[in-house]
Amino acid sequence: MINKSLLIKYGLVVFTSLSVSCTTMRPPPPSTAKTLSQQENGHRLFLRSVEPFPILDEQGNPYHTPFTGGFNVPRPQFVDIDGDSDLDLFLQERTDELIFFENIGSPTESQFYWRTDQYEGLSIGEWSRFVDFDRDGDLDLLAEEPFSYLKYFRNTGTPYSPNFVAVNDSIRDILGKPVFADRQNIPSINDLNCDGDWDLFLGRVEGTITRFKVPTNWKEDLPKFQFVENNFQGIEILGQFGSLHGANSMTFADLDKDGDLDFFWGDFFEPGVLYIENTGSCSEPLFLGEPSKIEPNNTTISTSGYNSPVLEDIDTDGDLDLFLGVLGGAFNPNLSSIENFHFYENTDAGFIERTRRFIYTLDFGSESIPTFADIDSDGDLDLLVTNKIDPQNTESSQMFYFENTGSREDPRFQQRANIPLFENFHYAPTLGDMDNDGDLDMLVGTWNNGIGFFRNQGTRFNHNFILEDTGWIALTRGSNSAPTLHDVDNDGDLDLFVGESSGELNFYRNVGTPEEHSFVLVSDQFSEIDIGRRSFPIFADIDGDGKDELFIGSETGEVSMYREEFWGPGLPFKHDPTFSLSLNTYATPTFVDINADGKLDVISGSLSGGLLFYYGR
Repeated sequence: MINKSLLIKYGLVVFTSLSVSCTTMRPPPPSTAKTLSQQENGHRLFLRSVEPFPILDEQGNPYHTPFTGGFNVPRPQFVDIDGDSDLDLFLQERTDELIFFENIGSPTESQFYWRTDQYEGLSIGEWSRFVDFDRDGDLDLLAEEPFSYLKYFRNTGTPYSPNFVAVNDSIRDILGKPVFADRQNIPSINDLNCDGDWDLFLGRVEGTITRFKVPTNWKEDLPKFQFVENNFQGIEILGQFGSLHGANSMTFADLDKDGDLDFFWGDFFEPGVLYIENTGSCSEPLFLGEPSKIEPNNTTISTSGYNSPVLEDIDTDGDLDLFLGVLGGAFNPNLSSIENFHFYENTDAGFIERTRRFIYTLDFGSESIPTFADIDSDGDLDLLVTNKIDPQNTESSQMFYFENTGSREDPRFQQRANIPLFENFHYAPTLGDMDNDGDLDMLVGTWNNGIGFFRNQGTRFNHNFILEDTGWIALTRGSNSAPTLHDVDNDGDLDLFVGESSGELNFYRNVGTPEEHSFVLVSDQFSEIDIGRRSFPIFADIDGDGKDELFIGSETGEVSMYREEFWGPGLPFKHDPTFSLSLNTYATPTFVDINADGKLDVISGSLSGGLLFYYGR
């Protein structure tokens, strides 16, 4: 059994075994790789950190590695990548990116520590599998070669210091034809019949399994696969609705400890995990009968479908524990956009659910947007985060509130009750004093209903946002309105800029007064800006010259910067190509000096629903 007691040691907040370790404002242990990645451009060096300051949930529990960016479709695998006899964690969330968490604990008490989102810069398509393919004692890698083929990375390093080199061709069969793998399906590589040859199993959307073999004595740079059969042992997985089939993920593992590999399958149309026992032997495997479902002792596995099962003895107690990456299938993926990395411990009483968020990071579902403001007027910045849709209430988005219980120089955040707004999707908030009464009011962009206006009818110390108009500003065209308030013409009142799905920018001049705003559309193609898709504007003075630059996040994750040339007719903002900042898809950046050191930091939401953090240097 796992001891869940909380330890504080060596500056780490650690749950003994099976949790993510967390540091606060400190570098990683000197014997390990960097935790900070950096992006440099002509103006600023940004250093990424996943745990820059403490953040607590509503119950007072710490989020571990809070700024990982969140997970929507985590594809996990555990391997000992550094030869220290414990299992490290690799996750894939985005195309061509492999996230690495090093286990800096022990084989019995795991402590997972984020190292990078792009392990060795490997381009792995939609899936990858570690395996010692050439049997030289270190792990090689198979991955997807776009589109729906396979590529091979040979490890030219050692078991302690890997170095993966791609063999420059897609994997082929003995006839020289590329092996087709259905990119939406995650295959399995193992020696199923204990003959020393590697077996490759490819799930098909029809619910059947194709099998290839690689002879032990292959000598060429690129292994050649020999086709064996298209309908392995007659297995056909039907979806819950009968004849439906879909994307799938499979694995083989000796769950019953009888010396042969059993079969596990996650399907697009299956809310759980299907299991077929190997009733044969290691040399003569046999899979008969209908698949059964894995049923934990204290719950039922019932997700949104398309579960990616992994079985590993994570605590070295002699039995296999079960992990699920929930990729989201036929049963409303919005429901699993937060709880999608399950862990079931194998005990004497059977599988016991321990958590549905094995990496306990900030995660708000999908398409998160952070906003900082001192809404309680205590001199420090509080954090508001919105999402596309609330997994607990799929009829609307949600606004999450984190009070800064620390200080300007030493921020610490505690999650408080959510702030109620209105029933809508894709909240995109901006705050400003719209009536010059000393407190912050709020504009909220939405998916297709324009921008709502919430007046703060509380005080500067006690907010109370009251909806006055659901469609206060309606875009001339487009959707996904993303407003930001900024006095661009220096007349003492707040003007309005609005990004949208088209990638262009809308500008509304405030022709009213600081007490009585009145917005008039000047242009829905402001300064001829077009960043492609999903423009998200924000203003900040990044170079300290007293003038705010315009930054725009985008669907691709690239952030562009525009400098003010002059104010008047023509194109008042000009793109500065010397600035570049690459974030995750659906980037929603904001620039704040979070620790009052005089340098602007970057916090951004993304498609995966979490947050990214970069220190400004």
